[in-house]
Amino acid sequence: MISEILHSCFIIFVTFICSLFITHYMKKIAFYIGAVDIPRTDDNNRHIHKNIMPKLGGVGIFLSFLLGYMLFGEQSMQMNAILIGSFIMILTGICDDLKPIKPVHKLIGQIIAACVIAFYGNILLNDISVFGLTFEFGILSYPITIFFIVACSNIINLIDGLDGLSAGICSIFFITISIICLFQGRYGTLVLTLSLLMLGSTFGFLVHNFYPASIFAGDCATFLGYMISVITLLEFKGPALISFFIPVMILGIPIIDTLFAIIRRLLKGQTPFQGDRAHMHHQLLGMNLSQRQAVLVMYFINILFALASIFYVLKDAVVGIIFYIIILFIVLWFVFNTTIISDNYPERTKKISSKLTHKYSKKKK
Repeated sequence: MISEILHSCFIIFVTFICSLFITHYMKKIAFYIGAVDIPRTDDNNRHIHKNIMPKLGGVGIFLSFLLGYMLFGEQSMQMNAILIGSFIMILTGICDDLKPIKPVHKLIGQIIAACVIAFYGNILLNDISVFGLTFEFGILSYPITIFFIVACSNIINLIDGLDGLSAGICSIFFITISIICLFQGRYGTLVLTLSLLMLGSTFGFLVHNFYPASIFAGDCATFLGYMISVITLLEFKGPALISFFIPVMILGIPIIDTLFAIIRRLLKGQTPFQGDRAHMHHQLLGMNLSQRQAVLVMYFINILFALASIFYVLKDAVVGIIFYIIILFIVLWFVFNTTIISDNYPERTKKISSKLTHKYSKKKK
């Protein structure tokens, strides 16, 4: 086991170094071709930054992952499908980073990438067992799998609102899956290889992206969500619901934040896709936390989700459940003490909004 752990660390180190250098040069390329994020100045903008920032950081992650696969990966039908889907996802992101494209066009690209996984790679969510009952999805396995991949891709993209947030959350996912695989003795499996390659690649990018960031992932952040969805589907061993629930719960923060955003906007009579300044990280900033502190708080909560999953799978299911209960109380406190779902307290909403506006205007000066 020691040799396998050392080999895993070597994979992480190599991809980390590759990502560290590639991301550095992606900054220059992004400025050269105009793939930059120019902050809007309108009152309703959701941008925290005030300087023009290079994007394409997600391309650096992808290229590092690709180099890592060439060095450490093994060819297979599933891996071919994952690579083809990755290319499609990255190309779609690059197009949007260069010149914003319509959401429907981005969705088409994401669906095509997901179809490659489902139809060519045959990586599917076929059935699930709940309380002794097994539900066979049959032909519906394909649309369900495609929906899951597209949803994961966009969930990660939606939380990419603070420096280092989405990359850090994804890193927690990759390291958690890696730990579970190593302690279960699943050496050399596709799940472990993908997790290690993505962990090193994301770590390298995070050096440049953590506050104060010098580059953004851009719309290519969907690649991170895409890889998380693929790893989750591969990790789903057997039809038991819990085996699917565990890897999904590691993404507790982005899933909860997205769910709250949908509920909040529907209650206001808005479309779920309309942007606002009431995400979890906006709420934390409104509590006078700095960007760094807000990100670290969200890291901490997601680490609790990861620890709960690790304990549930490897050590003691009861301890895992206790962790989940603790998280539930944290989430409930957040719901009743912020405006993340409801605007029942207009004075609180106004206070948070004024704090955010003050933060933004102060940075602008």
